[in-house]
Amino acid sequence: MSSPADKKKVALISGITGQDGAYLADFLLQRGYTVHGIKRRSSSLNTDRIDYLYRDRHDAGVRLFLHYGDMTDSTNLLRLVGEIRPTEIYNLAAQSHVQVSFETPEYTANTDALGTLRMLEAIRILQMEDDVRFYQASTSELFGKVQETPQREQTPFYPRSPYAVAKLYAYWITVNYREAYGMHASNGILFNHESPIRGETFVTRKITRAVAAIERGIQDKLFLGNLDAKRDWGHARDYVEGMWRILQQELPDDYVLATGETHTVREFVELAFRQIDRRIEWKGSGLDEHGICQRSGKILVALDPAYCRPTEVDLLLGDPAKALAKLGWRHHTSFEQLVAEMVENDRTILKVTGARHEPVLHAAQ
Repeated sequence: MSSPADKKKVALISGITGQDGAYLADFLLQRGYTVHGIKRRSSSLNTDRIDYLYRDRHDAGVRLFLHYGDMTDSTNLLRLVGEIRPTEIYNLAAQSHVQVSFETPEYTANTDALGTLRMLEAIRILQMEDDVRFYQASTSELFGKVQETPQREQTPFYPRSPYAVAKLYAYWITVNYREAYGMHASNGILFNHESPIRGETFVTRKITRAVAAIERGIQDKLFLGNLDAKRDWGHARDYVEGMWRILQQELPDDYVLATGETHTVREFVELAFRQIDRRIEWKGSGLDEHGICQRSGKILVALDPAYCRPTEVDLLLGDPAKALAKLGWRHHTSFEQLVAEMVENDRTILKVTGARHEPVLHAAQ
């Protein structure tokens, strides 16, 4: 257990092995926190993103501890919160893949919606309302079929996937517990944030890995869905600072974190291929559209309707004005820098491993 002095900076992160959890753990450790993370039990360790942070608990000065847990297990969460007694909880755990949520809607609801409720209930049952600050990882997918552009904190929600609907419940239950029980509970409505350690099935990482593989002749073609979907893309490294800033405020509130600019999947593809000196020329229309390398004439990008969502979100563009005014937060990594960093990281991985499937690099790289 931590000493009273240490308790001033004790964080509990659910989903610590994910992209955001890894960057956040690094960020908090650098600021003197003791960090506890929840990870699901599996036959593989699945800690690649945070292995460089981990030290044996028997070593001196260890400040990172991992615990087995699951957002579907209320007794487990209650025990962990009670034993750790954190001063800050960052609820990042989720089934976070939008397309997958259409295939596993019940599981998505159980983890993303009810999981948040279970964590808030643990705080309430343990009577820790005055002792802990709670951050809920909300999402720009809440806006879905957007009702205004850009989207801000007051924009009406219109979720378009089981994932977004589950996150909508999590958003409002966080607001409810804040108002009903006086909890310092806040939502961060984060627009798309990526990085070199983004999951390999997400479209941005799928693109950058394919570009690196095509360069080395390991892959022939990249298959995508909606090329014209527009997203507000930033770097996860910048966004975890925003999460932390939200919990440092005297009063809880909800904030949009975004770059304030939008780009299409098509633009991401073009910029990614430029990193390997390939110019993409688009030909055809509809599902027959394809991207051709201007230099070789080969088709490098093709469409597959299997990657299109049943209900699409066409445009996401956030207004981060409130975050700038109240938190002093702004993004620092440009869209071009983000794409270049992701492509270069995947190129480096392939050079080192010589294979297409490999462990991802840690958050510091």
